Amino acid sequence: MDDGPGSPERVWALSEFVAESCIRRPEMLSDLHESGDLARSYAEGEDGAAQARRVSLHLAGLDRAIGSDPSDEELKRALRRARQREMVRIAWRDISGLGDLTQIMLETSAFADAAINAACDVLHRRLSGILGKPRDTQGRQVRLIVYALGKLGAEELDFSSDIDLFFAYPERGRCTGGRKAPSNEEFFARLGRELVQALSERTRDGLVFRVDMRLRPFGNNGPLVASLGALEDYYQNHGLDWERYALIRARAVSTEGFGLIEHLRPFVYRRYLDFGALESIREMKRLITDEVARRELTDNIKLGAGGIREIEFTGHAFQLVRGGRVPGLRERRTLRVIERLGRLGLLPGDAADELARAYRFLRTTGHRLQQMQDRQQHTLPGDELTRTTLAAGMGFRDWSTFKAELDRHRYRVHTHFFQVLGPIEPEAQPEDAI
Repeated sequence: MDDGPGSPERVWALSEFVAESCIRRPEMLSDLHESGDLARSYAEGEDGAAQARRVSLHLAGLDRAIGSDPSDEELKRALRRARQREMVRIAWRDISGLGDLTQIMLETSAFADAAINAACDVLHRRLSGILGKPRDTQGRQVRLIVYALGKLGAEELDFSSDIDLFFAYPERGRCTGGRKAPSNEEFFARLGRELVQALSERTRDGLVFRVDMRLRPFGNNGPLVASLGALEDYYQNHGLDWERYALIRARAVSTEGFGLIEHLRPFVYRRYLDFGALESIREMKRLITDEVARRELTDNIKLGAGGIREIEFTGHAFQLVRGGRVPGLRERRTLRVIERLGRLGLLPGDAADELARAYRFLRTTGHRLQQMQDRQQHTLPGDELTRTTLAAGMGFRDWSTFKAELDRHRYRVHTHFFQVLGPIEPEAQPEDAI
């Protein structure tokens, strides 16, 4: 075989995860080649329709793998084996240059959406046979609504990442037709617990996604699931500034639930120029800076100075301050926000270009780190072999050349971040920035 960018030798050398997966499941590799899935994108385009097609393709494969009435063990095994296949496919295409960063993030997010919906469908049917079908006050059947925050909400999911979720159901009511007649809240609370377990429990086949539910109202002290009315009341009357920040990237993963996001627009995006939001972002950054120092994470490309989080904070600062008056800033995806800031003249054009290039470079670096062993990883390696592998995966001849380019990107990011938000100190004045 040739040693080009798409060769198995290159992919296996750069990803121990892909190599080991192919050795353990050679039939999976044969299927990926024979189906043509390694060479093709599931759906071209970045709009909602293209993403819906990506999700539907994943769902079709998951439905075949899961079957109509799987046991708990069969469901978990099918989800995990499907996840392994798709992550091998995505890593192969990414390392080989067959898909760009945006496409890779969209396809990873689409698989997560499909896994959540497929598991939810199976668990809903199973629980309905035991507890009855949940219905609203009009007698209509209702379903669990799953919202994603963070990178999954923005459809920018990392190769190996947690997914931040919170759950809702349309309205109060009771279940009918089962051996019991629990309230909708009881039904969906049990469904939510089983869904988290189906996705995040580590079995001999691994896990699907680590699920983080801490960003729901009242965090771990709050109910696992709430009605849409209760959620809207919470955010409008008790919502905190950091929750405004989190909801910028909120998205309904299931087919229902878009209305809540629309209703919360006035909470997230104030109609006035909201300079007070800057201090909240500074405080979040201050906490991260303290954590970086405490855990010695200066080489962390996500949390450290000039890292991914500073790019996100830069974009979100403008969104929270001006999004109420500038509808074009009400956008979930980081690159689109940065590009729009440049187009609108809110950031100098060269600054927006540098931030966008840095974001692509940093996110790709993160993917190469995670694709090595399928681990959530953002800290640069310390050993020579892993450094050499990372540099090669990024297209550089050696570590020093790669590191110099990385440092240039991080310096530019930190410079632009400082110019927008000012020094991260208690005495900083919010009105001085933006």
